Amino acid sequence: MTEDQQKFMRIAIALANTGMEAGNGGPFGCVIVKEGKVIGQGSNMVLNTNDPTAHAEVVAIRDSCKNLNNFQLEGCEVYTSCEPCPMCLGAIFWARPARVFYACTKEDAADAGFDDDFIYQEIKLKPAERAIPMFPLLREESLKAFEIWKEKGDKTLY
Repeated sequence: MTEDQQKFMRIAIALANTGMEAGNGGPFGCVIVKEGKVIGQGSNMVLNTNDPTAHAEVVAIRDSCKNLNNFQLEGCEVYTSCEPCPMCLGAIFWARPARVFYACTKEDAADAGFDDDFIYQEIKLKPAERAIPMFPLLREESLKAFEIWKEKGDKTLY
């Protein structure tokens, strides 16, 4: 690890602590860096916003994309105080940064009461067998939108 990488991770860790102490949510922080500069940051805001998706990484991705005026984080590095949960991992992959650095592990998070393993287990199940059952409905009608999308000449792929 370089000194700069350590510096950025320390910022993420500080965000985790200040956000938690402010009562915003759990002890999670994230900064996103491009070309050696912080372009976005966030701490867990779940309790502050009553938004279950307001995890530090999602908050930081939203902030960074707004600041870059782009929905991709090409060439960026993500520094997060903890290994991303399944939702944040998905958001990171959609944002397509170059790499991710994390401090604590998902096992550390589980030991603190943030156990995401049940989500990984649920993903493996058939939708109807999940703890929150999921059922297909009106697929044929919905497929029409995909057909239009496939033919759309001015679409932006992401």
